[in-house]
Order: sequence, then structure tokens, then C-alpha cells
Amino acid sequence: MRSVVEWGRSEEVALTRTLPAEPTLRDLTRSEWRWAPTVGIIAILLLLAVRLFTPPSVTAWLTDPAKDFVTLTTSVIIESLPFVILGILLSAVVQIWLPEGFLLRRLPKNPVLRRTSVSLLGVLLPVCECGNVPLTRGLIVSGLTVADSMTFLFAAPIINPITIITTYQAFGFSDGILLSRVLGGLLIANLVGWIYSQHPKPDALLTPAFQAVCAVDAHAEHGTKMQRTFISFGRESSAMMPALFVGAAVAGLIQVAVSRNLLVTLGSNPLWSVLALMALAFVVAICSNVDAFFILSFGSTFLPGGIVAFLIFGPMIDVKMLVLMRTTFTTRTLVQVSVLIAVCAASIGLAVNLVF
Repeated sequence: MRSVVEWGRSEEVALTRTLPAEPTLRDLTRSEWRWAPTVGIIAILLLLAVRLFTPPSVTAWLTDPAKDFVTLTTSVIIESLPFVILGILLSAVVQIWLPEGFLLRRLPKNPVLRRTSVSLLGVLLPVCECGNVPLTRGLIVSGLTVADSMTFLFAAPIINPITIITTYQAFGFSDGILLSRVLGGLLIANLVGWIYSQHPKPDALLTPAFQAVCAVDAHAEHGTKMQRTFISFGRESSAMMPALFVGAAVAGLIQVAVSRNLLVTLGSNPLWSVLALMALAFVVAICSNVDAFFILSFGSTFLPGGIVAFLIFGPMIDVKMLVLMRTTFTTRTLVQVSVLIAVCAASIGLAVNLVF
């Protein structure tokens, strides 16, 4: 007669043979990492083909506002897409290719010094604001606190070297615009980080969907690093790309609906010039790497404080950024952050008007 132990073992073997093996993450996402990059490349090529080879007669029936909407929406997408892709790739590098805890071990233990260091990381990463959203997601997944990651998110677009160079080329050191932009951006980002570091439940700032992403250990996933990179790319693309297209469409719609002539008429008033250019920054949703050249044409109409407010507020909060950030943060968090940054940017703009 078989012993109870032997019987139990035979039953376990039989049960193992009967039940299907539990699917691994590699099994579940094999098709995802194979097809996601291909679909993304095809979509980009289709957009370029439509832009290059569509004859004018196809759009002849559109009204002028409709043409403006299509043009503005497409321009925002084309301008932002390379940086979004770069941000997604950098996010995968942070999550998968860097050793676990690599960044955390090298950051200062003191919270203030750590946030200051994080806010300066943008100097090493020439990614505009839309590309920093997926990169910020990667930092949070890698273990950086929500508050520290928010500090990076809002500082990086202003601190990145391309933004600093283009701002200098556009304005030089005149009226303190460059210095006010860099220092003001760092100040606001660290203030946001400090405020949210006091939050009793940081996870409550994140959407449930992103909390689920954070619960997955990227280093524990099956497959090679390259396979996991493709998986991460597909997962982040599925979150970022729809948000980018929706945000670009909303930005295009608002630009068509809002008259810029109204904004220009407010340019000579110290207060209204600041508020008007902040509204313009929110509407146009232009990349921080080139926004200095865009606003340069308004330099003779608006006071320096308005230009500074535009250059600070736009990279942190615009209609496209809000849609992208909604993939990560709750609506309540975004409303609070938007109000806080708007008040700070307006205060800095008014201070510049008083000084200059």
C-alpha cells in the first residue's frame, strides 16, 4: 500500500499535468512586444505619407477654420511625437536597463537635497515636457517618490540644455528673461515637490491604472532585457499616444476658437500681459525647446514679465500636458497643481514687470 506521502505526490503530479500552466508575463505579452513597435512605425509613416502626398484638392472643401484646426493639430503632433518616443525609450532604460535602485542609491538622503538634485537632472536629458511624462512614470515605477518625480517633471522641460540655449539665442540676458525662467522654473518645481512630499498618502495622487503598473516589478518580468524593453515601449505607447492625439486636437480646437487679437490687446498692461500670455501658453501647447522663438515675435507688444510667465507656465501646464499627465495623476491632483503653478508663474511675471 502506498504511503500517504506517496499518494499525495502522485496526486500533485496528476493535477499538474491536468491543469494548464499558468501563463507568464512573457507569454501574455509576446505578441505585444512584437507588434507594438511595428504598429507605431506604420502609424508615423502613414502620417508622413498623408502630409506629403495628399493633393490640395482633397482639402479644398474644408472651411478655413477646419483647415486651421487640422494644421494646428498636426503640427503639435509632429512637434511632440519624437520627444514622446524618446521619453518612452528613456523610461524603459530607467526601468529595465539600469540596475535596480541605481538612481535611488546615488541621490542624497536628505529630502530637500534629493529634490534639488532631481530637479537638475533635466540638464542631462534634452527632452521636452511631453517626453518627460513617460520618463517620470518610469522614475516612479523605479522607486522614486511621487513628490520627487513631480519635481523632475516640472523642472526638466525648463532646465534641459536645448531650452536654455534657444532661450539665450532668442533673448540673451536682456530684461532678465533667461535667468528668471531658469530660476523661476526650479523654484516652482521644488515648491511643488515639497508640498506634495507632505501628503499622507502619495499613492492617492496616482490613477488606479498607473498604480497597477507600479505594482509590476520590471526587473522580475520574464524574457530578455530587449524583450522587456519592447513590452515597456508598447505599454507606455498605449498610454501616451492616445493622450497625445487628444491633447493635440484640443489644443488645435482652442487655438481656432480663441482670437489672438484679443490677447494682443492686453499686452501693454502689467497684470493683463502676464495673464494673457499664460493663457496663450496654455492654448498653443508649443514645445519648450522652441517656445522662446515663438514668443519672441510678441516681444515688442508684451512686457518682459508676461514673456517670463509664458516661458515658465507653458512647459509645466498646457492643454496637451494636462491630457498626458492625466494618464498618471488624478484629476484632483492636476487641478491643484495647475492652480499652484499658475499663481507662482503669475507672481514671478509680475515681479519681473516691477523690476524691469
